[in-house]
Amino acid sequence: MVIKQSKQEDAEKQQETKREVYPVTDLEKDIVAWEHQDDPLNPRNYPPLRKWFLLSLVSIITLISPLASSIFAPAVANAAQEFGVTSTVLKSLGVTAYLFGYGFGPLFLSPLSEIYGRRIILSVATSTFVLFQIGCALAPNFDSIIVFRLLTGLGGSGCLTIGGGVVSDLFEPEQRGLAMAIFSAGPLFGPVLGPICGGFIAQGAGWRWVFWVLVIVGGTFTLFVMIFNRETNPVIIIQRKTDRLKKELNRPDLRSYYDDSSKQKSKTAHFIHRLTTPFQLLFGSPIVAIVAIYIAVVYGCLYLLFTTVTEVFQNVYHWSEQISGLSYIGLGMGFVAGQVTFGLLSDRVLVMLKARNNDVFEPEMRLPLTIPFSFFVPISFFWYGWSVQAQTHWIVPIIGLFPFAFGLIGIFGTLQTYVIDCFPRYAASGIAAITVTRSFAGALLPLAGPPMYNALGYGWGNSLLGFVTLALILMPILFNRVGASLRKASPLQKDATT
Repeated sequence: MVIKQSKQEDAEKQQETKREVYPVTDLEKDIVAWEHQDDPLNPRNYPPLRKWFLLSLVSIITLISPLASSIFAPAVANAAQEFGVTSTVLKSLGVTAYLFGYGFGPLFLSPLSEIYGRRIILSVATSTFVLFQIGCALAPNFDSIIVFRLLTGLGGSGCLTIGGGVVSDLFEPEQRGLAMAIFSAGPLFGPVLGPICGGFIAQGAGWRWVFWVLVIVGGTFTLFVMIFNRETNPVIIIQRKTDRLKKELNRPDLRSYYDDSSKQKSKTAHFIHRLTTPFQLLFGSPIVAIVAIYIAVVYGCLYLLFTTVTEVFQNVYHWSEQISGLSYIGLGMGFVAGQVTFGLLSDRVLVMLKARNNDVFEPEMRLPLTIPFSFFVPISFFWYGWSVQAQTHWIVPIIGLFPFAFGLIGIFGTLQTYVIDCFPRYAASGIAAITVTRSFAGALLPLAGPPMYNALGYGWGNSLLGFVTLALILMPILFNRVGASLRKASPLQKDATT
């Protein structure tokens, strides 16, 4: 019994020695960092309850923001009728303008969160999201709705990318899988819940109340974020500590361990360098580029389904406008099942692979789980498309959407966490690069939906998407083999992990 206990203690000590080593203050070298490995100021050392509470604050906003992207879809026809708008392009822009805001916002919000801190940038972004919802609710014409939707998208995009940085700040790699499963639920569940909520609100209270509901709900949780959220970016925490010690010790020569401004010729050059980090990752790292393309395609397919599913069930199955939003139940159930499965498996698989690798963590340990999830996506397109083409019972295409949502959860969770693991210091900028590409795909790909279905029909139209997503399975397989070499070859790798 004593020997067994001794072996367990040795194993725990060995596990402790394998954990990430944090920089420690060395005043003799004028370097300010953490006081010791268990410094309570380090967000990684926060009590678990505090970590999950801070994550939940960001995750709730990250549910409301994507919900706002699609909640106006069932009500856009009513607004267009009130303002005498007949153009299908303008009607589409009333919904997709929000996603264009998603495309531009992360380009400056994410790097700003790495320069000035997560808390203040998230508070400003979510406040902007709420304030311009008021503009949508009071819009005097349809053009102003499009403009205000674009601006709300800019503000609403902050949580999508800053949240990735918060996950990196708070959690060790072995815990990030579950954390990302919770955080990633919003961008996937939100657009599914949006049309269901929007349909009932518009039918019962009118299209303007769609936005007033967002003001009330979004404003309440934005207030929670502003009051209870705390700064988690270690670069900002240590910089503030450095500034305080400079005054207390009268040591103007002190510098933060994380301060890389000395590498730039001027403060302006440093600011521009940090502001362009998402572009550097997107165009300078094959890892981020390939992940962004893969996620953009499947995310674009998701929004293509969002814009066509209700029309299919209204035209083929003669559902009313009010209940047509219920056709998303298959997607919703798939997201729930995928969330549970990914949450249970992700960190367990990583811990198992890490143990096989002499307790040495490699980001590529995330990738094997992507492959089985990716096979579920093309199944849905063949199932859903041909069941609608054959006009089978309505439950058949609804069930056919389940595998797509199930697979999408696994793809999103593993690949986004992989990027965070590869570039933890630039996690928000890495997620921003992915968010930008997927948002433009989500805004533009649905525009091809109606012409494609008119030309090919629901069967072959969805089969085309099925063949494309089937071919994309090669990406995670290829990544699983050469991801490590691509990561180590990236010039950003060294700075991003220190």
